Amino acid sequence: MVVSTKELSGVQKVAVLLVGLGPEVSVEVFKQLTEPEIDQLTMEISNVRHIKASQTELVIDEFYEMVLAQDYLNEGGMDYARSILEKALGKDRAMITLGRLTSQLQVKPFNFARKTDPNQLLNILQHEHSQTIALVLSYLESKQSSQILSQLAPEKQAEVARRIALMESTSPEVISQVEQILERKLSATGSQDYSSTGGLEAIVRVLSMVDRGTEKAILSMLENDTPELVEEIKKRMFVFEDIVHLDTRSIQRIIREVTDADLIYALKVASEEVANCIYGNMSTRRADVIREEIRLMGPMKLKDVENAQTSIVTLIRSLEEKGEIIVSRGEGDEMIV
Repeated sequence: MVVSTKELSGVQKVAVLLVGLGPEVSVEVFKQLTEPEIDQLTMEISNVRHIKASQTELVIDEFYEMVLAQDYLNEGGMDYARSILEKALGKDRAMITLGRLTSQLQVKPFNFARKTDPNQLLNILQHEHSQTIALVLSYLESKQSSQILSQLAPEKQAEVARRIALMESTSPEVISQVEQILERKLSATGSQDYSSTGGLEAIVRVLSMVDRGTEKAILSMLENDTPELVEEIKKRMFVFEDIVHLDTRSIQRIIREVTDADLIYALKVASEEVANCIYGNMSTRRADVIREEIRLMGPMKLKDVENAQTSIVTLIRSLEEKGEIIVSRGEGDEMIV
């Protein structure tokens, strides 16, 4: 009997995959979904036991091949991906995989620029319009974008940051034109897709990589014209999971201020690394109490968990602004000893 996954819907395949990858990965995926999506996926996960084991294996293999194909596409384009996949999977499976990905995965615009030295890009981009710079930076890797943003003229930094944050979908024609111009100037080649980019998450990723002085200067200039935007950026600058990157003294300072109620909710779906970090910086008695409370409370609403984590992040931001703790960002920060 030939086994196939054709009769499985996309949601069913995701459910099978998450069960196979385990609860920690599933939790991280759920954080990115809407409530209706979570409800639908949860229902499918509860029915995974009705899926044949052979189909489960095929779903995981399919996902693995999609990841391989995406990596190869990003690295060298369609021809390169086809060549490598044929060697790895055989010609037939390679064609099936690439056919499956055609409508889903494409190489991002400015792929050629990701392989270019940031200083070389800076020499070209610094003379371009702020909107053009914002478009290019929003497609580059965060580290690369932060290096370029940090070296722009101060008056241009804030304007570029604002445009990245407010950027929505850009027309394929505009992306193509900008890409071709930049490509010609760099004398390089690359592929393109037409997915939207920019937005708050993009500028947060970039600002999280720049040195603190650049970050503060940009936010200060933005606050004069768009204070609401700055507030939204600040909300996203430090996430709850980042607490593991703080020094021991800062973590202990934070824990002293946080209520047990917030810790119980915040740690309900926290990763083992985050949980161990927090428990390891409080008294054994308090840690035992919180663990027991979490065990006894049972299921919690995701919204309540997120509210508790947001409360802790707000406290961290407040303590940082007062100079009571150190939150390191980017490679430009000096080490405190």
